[in-house]
Amino acid sequence: MSPNPGRMVLAVALCAAVSAAWSQTTTQLAPASVFSFSFDVTLPAPPDDIYGALTGDVTGWWDHSFAEKPCRLFIEARPGGGFYEIFGPNGDGARHATVIFAERGKKLVFEGPLGLSGRAISMVTTYELVPSGKTATMLTVSVHGSGEMDDKVPGIVENVWKHFIIERFKPYIESGAYKKSRR
Repeated sequence: MSPNPGRMVLAVALCAAVSAAWSQTTTQLAPASVFSFSFDVTLPAPPDDIYGALTGDVTGWWDHSFAEKPCRLFIEARPGGGFYEIFGPNGDGARHATVIFAERGKKLVFEGPLGLSGRAISMVTTYELVPSGKTATMLTVSVHGSGEMDDKVPGIVENVWKHFIIERFKPYIESGAYKKSRR
């Protein structure tokens, strides 16, 4: 069987067209990076209470969201559960992260981009709770991130986490407001 010259010309033309289109396509690569940090805070409540305040309804202390006034912000503390922001009554919203480990009163691990949704970034956040004395808890927050980011992102993420835990969550616990939100 002899080669069909028409098919060969078509194949060469197709390869040339694809090659030309490919060479005109510009690919912009964002820098890839990794980071990690952790910090501790001692809170005046037992580990089960702290765990309960870190999960479920977090609107009492979490103040960063996509919606100006989200309808609900909550974490389902179970493997496969989500960290959700519901925008309003029609159910629109975002899943900021997925819970990958949950041990009540001891440890919660979730993975997702959180507020960096829409970028090729992943973060694994861990809350570890250890009793400190009879009525206090040492909370360790650890964050490990990777993906497309410039060199400012790790510092911004760390500052935001310290804002959440030290400036928002700790006073929320100290004031006893977390007890009222459970009702």
